Amino acid sequence: MDIRLAKDTIAAKVMATLTIASLFLVIAMGVGLYLKSRPILQEESLWTLLSSSEWKPLRGQFGFFPFLMGTLWVTVLAVAFALPISLLTAIYLTEYSRSFVRKFIYPLLDILAGLPSVIFGVWGTLLIVPFVSDKVAPWIGRSSSGYTILAGAIVLGVMILPLLVSLFIELFSNVGKDDREASLSLGATRWQTTRHVVLRKTIPGIIAAVVLALSRTLGETIAVLMVCGNLAIVPGSILDACYPIPALIANAYGEMMSMPLYESALMFAAFILFFVVLVFNLFSRLVLKKFKQ
Repeated sequence: MDIRLAKDTIAAKVMATLTIASLFLVIAMGVGLYLKSRPILQEESLWTLLSSSEWKPLRGQFGFFPFLMGTLWVTVLAVAFALPISLLTAIYLTEYSRSFVRKFIYPLLDILAGLPSVIFGVWGTLLIVPFVSDKVAPWIGRSSSGYTILAGAIVLGVMILPLLVSLFIELFSNVGKDDREASLSLGATRWQTTRHVVLRKTIPGIIAAVVLALSRTLGETIAVLMVCGNLAIVPGSILDACYPIPALIANAYGEMMSMPLYESALMFAAFILFFVVLVFNLFSRLVLKKFKQ
């Protein structure tokens, strides 16, 4: 009996140590990125770095505003594209579809979620970029190479679809059957029940799922690097090229070895991304905690 208790105590301590270590790993990453960013922060003020549009590393000008705006445009547009599709898909699968349909759709969603991001990038380059260039831009009355915010948003939107659908299905499935039956017994239609019971009860969870999707799109690199054009300009429309922060880090990392200030600027870009994703994830956890309560 004593041996069993000792093993249980040791296992608990090991698991607690690993948990604390994972927490310190996140802290260490943030501190490391900040320390690497200090040289650029000592050269320029934080406001200048974030608000300037001049990106000329050879002249010591590091303005992150175009990259921030490119990241914002692509991320928000991707979520705006994926949210209604994933929400309606999850509603159909949980409230309307038959069991054999769900058995067919769920594996497809798993396959889509497991595809490497480079596959989405190649698909976007071969199909979405020509579609934007040959169809969308002429329809609007503009000429475009196709490597645009719109192309990046479509690719990222497709990438986060399985994540959002899975989260929404889990949320809707947790709504009690009694709540649905009570609404239907009062004469409500299936759609009225979905809108006034299921969606109303899961609004906090939906918000948290959207925040998690935002975090997912913020950190995507290869797909956006392949379809967004990678021009350090402030976008004026969805048919302009952009240069998201992850693409900047991936593209320029090999160039910064001989320029310490350039390295510090890229580490600052990584720190910005780390901080934003961390804040988004903490916010989503708080919302989910409130939802569970």
